[in-house]
Amino acid sequence: MTDSRDSESRARFPFSAVVGQEQLKLALILSAVSPGIGGVLIRGEKGTAKSTIVRGLGPLLSDHAGRGRVVELPIGATEDRVIGSLDLTSVLRDGRADFTPGLLARADGGVLYIDEVNLLADHLVDVLLDAAASGRVTIERDGVSHTQSADFVLVGTMNPEEGELRPQLLDRFGLAVDVVAGKDIDERVEVIARRMAFDADPETFVAEHADDEHELAERISSARAAVASVELPVAELRRIAGICAHLEVDGLRGDIVVARTAAAHAAWRGVDTVDESDVRAAVALALPHRRRRNPFDESGLTDEQLDDAMDAGDSAAGPPTDGPDADGPDDDGPDDGGPDGDGPQGNPPEGGTSQSPAPEAIDAPSDSESSTSHNAPGPQFGPATTPTGRRLRTLRVEGIGDGEPGRRSRARSRRGQTTHAIDFERGRPVHLFATVLNAAARSAPRPRIVEPDLRAAQRVGQESNLVVFVVDLSGSMTARRRLAAVSELCVDLLRDSYTRRDRVAVVVARGTQASLVVPPTKSVDIAVRRLADVRTGGRTPLAEGLLMAADVIERSRRSEPERRPLLVVLTDGRATAGPDAAARARGAAAHIARRGVDSVVVDCEQGMVRLGLAADLAAHLGGELMAIDELSRSALHRSHPAA
Repeated sequence: MTDSRDSESRARFPFSAVVGQEQLKLALILSAVSPGIGGVLIRGEKGTAKSTIVRGLGPLLSDHAGRGRVVELPIGATEDRVIGSLDLTSVLRDGRADFTPGLLARADGGVLYIDEVNLLADHLVDVLLDAAASGRVTIERDGVSHTQSADFVLVGTMNPEEGELRPQLLDRFGLAVDVVAGKDIDERVEVIARRMAFDADPETFVAEHADDEHELAERISSARAAVASVELPVAELRRIAGICAHLEVDGLRGDIVVARTAAAHAAWRGVDTVDESDVRAAVALALPHRRRRNPFDESGLTDEQLDDAMDAGDSAAGPPTDGPDADGPDDDGPDDGGPDGDGPQGNPPEGGTSQSPAPEAIDAPSDSESSTSHNAPGPQFGPATTPTGRRLRTLRVEGIGDGEPGRRSRARSRRGQTTHAIDFERGRPVHLFATVLNAAARSAPRPRIVEPDLRAAQRVGQESNLVVFVVDLSGSMTARRRLAAVSELCVDLLRDSYTRRDRVAVVVARGTQASLVVPPTKSVDIAVRRLADVRTGGRTPLAEGLLMAADVIERSRRSEPERRPLLVVLTDGRATAGPDAAARARGAAAHIARRGVDSVVVDCEQGMVRLGLAADLAAHLGGELMAIDELSRSALHRSHPAA
């Protein structure tokens, strides 16, 4: 860890001397002016002065009783180191359970910097974001209750190629900035010249920029003092709400963060009232990462998108509905009526009766049609490579595993959250708090720890899994509505696996045999592309698909024995390929159940008449049954209790 005691003895590259990266510098300054914004997430390539700028911000905040500092939180930090722990010296010397503050308290009044925040354990990120938003951290554990001040600017950096933050955590960062190296030749030359000058004589370089640093620190301090008195007119609130609605931002946190950021920007400019320019600056920083629905989308807002959003905000900021135009035909916003005059309640276009898809029965092939051409190639399954944006609840494997770190199922971990104290065994981490309390209870007031006092810490984190998809793409599944729904769901499930760092494999069942379209891989992007090219139609070799999935799981167990599998079957349950197809499918399902594989069957059957064959398959698998209609309305959830 690097904190003020290590780094303040060395000269730091001045914040004001950094060339370029104006959006990043503005985001950091606004978060310093109003820490309630929630911090800054910095995404991008290495070598773009991210760390230099962040470390340079600390001294500018030293007006807080001289506490300005940058505290760096290492990826391997434990929960006790982050939030605080028992003061062993106090317990051993005086028999008192006093509390030693952690890194959050050390960062009070300064900057808490986390490099590669997307690799940090999720439960620690939750604690950090809560503290950054509230300015305090409260610990209730093991008989000790403690509250401490934690008023810091939270800054995290990440490389998106190494994995995404889960959507809930991404949304909790107030501002986000994508950084890239500048392309301007003169700017790059100036960066090189300044860096070489600093390396040659740091003290002289810092002294040359001391006046700029002092002026910047004074301006931040003045803006901090003034931000609470900045007026946010109703018209600007309406503008913010209209922009967020136009950009389809989920929830209301985005609206609130934009409002806080706009007020901070006004204070930074030295004015006492927020105007449109403040809102525009806030939107560019606070909303791009909230629009990103899935890992395959590009992040950010283009200038054209930002202009369109501001136009929507202009309309929303206009006169309220009780004004002179209140009786007009359109009071629902700028997008309600287009050139054709048809709003969401309007009549359908001439020549059509409805915009909803035709009933499935119209498009479904008959059994006779399927039987005559079950081996003929049908339409492609893709190209629906854009997820719907629905957020799926986590499919979890039952129990607690020992797999690689990830974000799906519960697993024992040396870095996870400490849940409780257990009997000590060699190789397990020591639960210091419980161990010391044992010793204190036995030999107070001057306890001495002996071997029988030792207690071990049970830590539980999350692991990644092998998720094997068996997708039924036979003729009975190729009705237009059903095929579109299954395609969208597949991409959503693959996207979910991407964010949880799983390995995925895809087995397709159609015609007379099954095929392994995607061998186990972590590249979900490749899986989506390959699945989109698969042909559909023909009979349903369901038993072959299940047996191939079982073989994939068995081979994976030999190469990665600690990676637990999860089987997801998307089918209507109709097994039609080969002799005694239904019985063979039930036998294959029972074989997988005996192997102890957790499974979920997604029933893709639709229409008025339903045979319920997927339920029978789920029963033989010993897995959970979920209807595709239910998944479309809500989310996917494993109901197994956590052990």
